[in-house]
Amino acid sequence: MKHRIVVLGAGYAGAFAAGNLARRLSPTDTDITVVNAEPDFVERMRLHQVAIGQDLAFRKLADVFAGTRVRLRLARVTAVDPERRTVAVTGEDGDGELTYDTLLYALGSSVDHHGVPGVAEYAFDVTGRSSAMRLRERLADLREGGTVLVVGEGLTGIETATEFAESRPDLSVALAARGEPGAWLSPKARRHLRLAFDRLGITVHEHSGIEAVEPTRAIAADGTSIPADVTVWSAGFAVHPIASASGLEVAGTGQIVVDRAMRSVSHPDVYAAGDCAYATCGNGRPLPMSCASAGYTNMQATAAIIARLTGGEVPITGLKYHGNHISLGRRDAIFQMVDGDARSKSWYLGGRTAARLKSGVLRTAGWGVAHPTFGMPKRKRRLATAPHRTAGVNVPA
Repeated sequence: MKHRIVVLGAGYAGAFAAGNLARRLSPTDTDITVVNAEPDFVERMRLHQVAIGQDLAFRKLADVFAGTRVRLRLARVTAVDPERRTVAVTGEDGDGELTYDTLLYALGSSVDHHGVPGVAEYAFDVTGRSSAMRLRERLADLREGGTVLVVGEGLTGIETATEFAESRPDLSVALAARGEPGAWLSPKARRHLRLAFDRLGITVHEHSGIEAVEPTRAIAADGTSIPADVTVWSAGFAVHPIASASGLEVAGTGQIVVDRAMRSVSHPDVYAAGDCAYATCGNGRPLPMSCASAGYTNMQATAAIIARLTGGEVPITGLKYHGNHISLGRRDAIFQMVDGDARSKSWYLGGRTAARLKSGVLRTAGWGVAHPTFGMPKRKRRLATAPHRTAGVNVPA
């Protein structure tokens, strides 16, 4: 009987991991299935561009996995039972259940409302294609002078506000921040960011945590009313509660607690990658939810799965966060390096050169997913005897 590998999610982490597994494991011994609700690969880092009206090509997952022997199941995951090793799904073909021997959980994250009244009812977000398209339709209806408030001082908030202001100079764009936007950046990079806000005409409301969202305004913690025909919520991410409901050990964030090889500390047949993995960097801090983290964790998880199934020694890859690359519209950006303690270095790269670098990062990530088995070796690794019954290999802490 073949070893059944099921990958949940075909985002930056899941799609590349599935292709990597297919590239390196013998089809004689393994079946690989990817479960994803969307038929396309969605470049989440570019959804703010979609929302403002830019037309981007989406890659069909059926085309991505064609000829790779990866089986694609278009369905939404509704439950995971790690004791029975099953995944419950629902889709156009109705409800179903998949059985696995090894599970790679890579369902990503969605917007975190933080329990703020009115966010679910009145705010928009750019964490998924459907929500970005909903925002796109609303923005297209806004006439000259319409007000847009982006809530959140992190990467998503900054990129969204600057993209909107550059693409729609007829709108009045504002950013509401709990503290200072880009506070983690070096002094020179923060100055670059402020100048970009000024150049694009973005009004910044610093130290203005939003405590309520209404149809035409948002209310700050100090009672200030900020006008907003459209409120875009980008104040953080949250993972789906499926993991915690399944009985897997999770952190307070709901992320799956994993060891250094991305293996669940409570269920050894489950691995996690991307935003849903609670993985610790070399500095002792959890990896942030980001595309870069998706890359590090999926490479570690796939390497560990392959080593375990083939009887090899699990390699330990680096989990070091190197920095931030922040788009400020299409012609400007900031590339900020950080040290081992995640503190910004004094040096940064800004302007058109940084924008070209960010564009290259996006193209490389998209190309990697579109060619998941690139460089597929002619000789693939065979599995050890009865790999699904082994306890696995020891992984250093």
